Amino acid sequence: MSTFGKFQRVSTKTLNLMKQQGKKIAALTAYDFITAKLLDEAGIDLILVGDSLGNVFQGNETTLPVTMDEMIYHTKAVAKGVSKAMLITDLPFMAYQLSIDEAFRNAGRILKETPAGGVKIEGGKRVAETIRKITENGIPVMGHLGLTPQSIHKFGSYKQRGTDEDEANEIIEDAKIIEEAGAFAVVLEKVPKELAKKVTGSLSIPTIGIGAGPYCDGQILVTPDMLGLNKEFHPKFLRYYANLADVLNGAFKEYINDVRENTFPSVDESY
Repeated sequence: MSTFGKFQRVSTKTLNLMKQQGKKIAALTAYDFITAKLLDEAGIDLILVGDSLGNVFQGNETTLPVTMDEMIYHTKAVAKGVSKAMLITDLPFMAYQLSIDEAFRNAGRILKETPAGGVKIEGGKRVAETIRKITENGIPVMGHLGLTPQSIHKFGSYKQRGTDEDEANEIIEDAKIIEEAGAFAVVLEKVPKELAKKVTGSLSIPTIGIGAGPYCDGQILVTPDMLGLNKEFHPKFLRYYANLADVLNGAFKEYINDVRENTFPSVDESY
């Protein structure tokens, strides 16, 4: 592992060792400095600057509008709060689909303009040569199979993937293909737990699940979701670890009341 300040920085080798030792990988998303700092201090292994920022930060219905410039902006902010965790950034929609060379340039741009330690790309065999090109040039790539949000208009919904035999076999094959192409890990999203178990057992690289059951080598959630900031979003796989929507709503109402009643600021809070 490389060092960063007084801490050991989590690397691709760290994650591979964790898989070999049976130690689960804990990952979450971040889009800002404060959240990233808190995650890093808590001991998170991997922070993903996900294009899910299009949903939970920008309020869009899909991740498709997110741009390269926005991913770089948020990665720069997140990186300032991270000293130990591995930092990975999503390549957004249309950053890698047009050509292998453009994908390589965009992946290189993220590592050149931010302190990210790698990029994440959605897809299987169709992006295998893209992954190969990027990894052969020293840029770590995390894969993403199952439900791939950038393909939402192809799928037509956010329903579970890999529920029929043909699609399940395709996911298993795609996982092996992107491992061979050089991916250091793969996210499995919203697939049956037994399928995730088969994929995990067939790969030497770690699998990180989201809605993929307990047999993956690690787990990831979208941080605002697990903090209960969006009470209207509660899929089966999501566990609330806090109910911050209620906490924040109460704090805001108390502040508004104090201002209107002229009890804030007090004499002691004034210069």
